[in-house]
Amino acid sequence: MNTFSWLLKREYWEHRGGFFWTPFWISATILLFTLLGIIWAEVYASRINVSVGVSLESITQMVSSGQIAQAGRALDAAYVSFAMVPCIALFFVLFFYLLGALYDDRRDRSVLFWKSLPVSDTATVLSKVVSAMFVAPLIALLISTIAFALFLIVIGTWAALHGINPLPLLAASRPFSLFGRMLLTIPADAAWALPTIGWLLFWSAFVRSKPFLWAVILPVLIFVANTWVGALGLPNIDRSVLLNDVLARLLFGIVPGSWLGDGAFSWLGRNAAMLQSGSVLDNLSPAVVYARFATAPMWIGILAGAAMIGAAIWMRGRRIETAS
Repeated sequence: MNTFSWLLKREYWEHRGGFFWTPFWISATILLFTLLGIIWAEVYASRINVSVGVSLESITQMVSSGQIAQAGRALDAAYVSFAMVPCIALFFVLFFYLLGALYDDRRDRSVLFWKSLPVSDTATVLSKVVSAMFVAPLIALLISTIAFALFLIVIGTWAALHGINPLPLLAASRPFSLFGRMLLTIPADAAWALPTIGWLLFWSAFVRSKPFLWAVILPVLIFVANTWVGALGLPNIDRSVLLNDVLARLLFGIVPGSWLGDGAFSWLGRNAAMLQSGSVLDNLSPAVVYARFATAPMWIGILAGAAMIGAAIWMRGRRIETAS
């Protein structure tokens, strides 16, 4: 256990720029633009039209008209927006992290040093899997939650300066419940991401050069070839199945919340509808989240991902050289 925790710390310190600083600077930028928008509106006496998932003007109108509950739901939507934006960046961070996780050690020959230590290939690969499944998403969620807390302070101060009591508004929002429910989505995200994690790690361990081309171009070429075969009237795999259940799961499964939609590419539309309807807590309830574990696509993906991770471990023990 001590060895594995040390490996996790190694992954964090070597990739702190992506794991920590990327969500930090994104959240800080959102806060900065929100603050600058409010200052701009105050200086030029214009209408408040700053938007963080929801318009601050609409929240003000809700509070002024006594619609405190609706304003609280709007703040809930703002919290989800704070969490969603770093998630988009997290996809790119994890994608290239996994592609280089086993390849970079072979390219710079540092794999020879790591193999000289009493650390198994299984522990090394699993430390990278756990970092992608749990460590990076948890850090991003914590940073976005802290940013949202600062956002609430800014909004509360601004409301108080305009003679609006912010306490009923803040009491109507449910940040603690939302934080708990988003925390519970991390295991679902992790399980859904296993095919992508396994796919990227396999190519990172297997190829001698250009893992990105192998991991991305190969499934895209298969999709194009299947479409071409179908256009000729020959037997082929249904395009929607190949797109949503194969291509998207292999390349985009690490997008947090991608399991929410009916297809892996529909998560943005589903999340946008969730924000507009104000049903944030309902859609993130444990019953909804963990119902995914009762579906065939989830378990097929878990088994496929586990098989590819096993193949990556096997390749880790046998392939050291890369193209010079």
